[in-house]
Amino acid sequence: MDTKPNPPSRDRILLVDERDRPLRFDDKIPAHERATLHRAFSIFIFDGKGRMLLQLRSRKKAAFGGLWTNACCGHHYETFAERPLADAAAARLPEEFGFSANLRELFTFTYRAQDPESRFIEHEFDHVFVGTFDGRPAPNPDEIDDFRYVEPAALVREMEAAPARYSPWFKLSVARVLDEVA
Repeated sequence: MDTKPNPPSRDRILLVDERDRPLRFDDKIPAHERATLHRAFSIFIFDGKGRMLLQLRSRKKAAFGGLWTNACCGHHYETFAERPLADAAAARLPEEFGFSANLRELFTFTYRAQDPESRFIEHEFDHVFVGTFDGRPAPNPDEIDDFRYVEPAALVREMEAAPARYSPWFKLSVARVLDEVA
């Protein structure tokens, strides 16, 4: 019988308490079905003109597909168990959008939102990072259906006119991001 432990997995995410203290790793899908609080990150990218990079989440995504949101999101996977969350964020950005950027953490917040179609529940202790990029993104089509750069003032108007087109975590965090990077 093989008694070697299983290698760290990208299918297992870090569960945390309400103060972001690590509890244990759990399988990603059951954690979302049970609405278990877990550590996540959201990356906001701006270009040199001050425009924000948005992505249209792939309709293939398990939750909130087809909504506009920030450049990149992810979890503190088990493969990054011994490394800071910033390392996981820095690794995820090129996987999702095809480029790297220097990132700095702005703030954290907790939210809970259920996808009306899949019934998956995001209950996240979210760490918000920001960075800049002036090149041409190369989005992963399994992750992103479309992308665009948008002026902050135009984004605010668009969100007021059609809030249902944006992800829940984006709507909760974008105003603070814009305040802190202005």
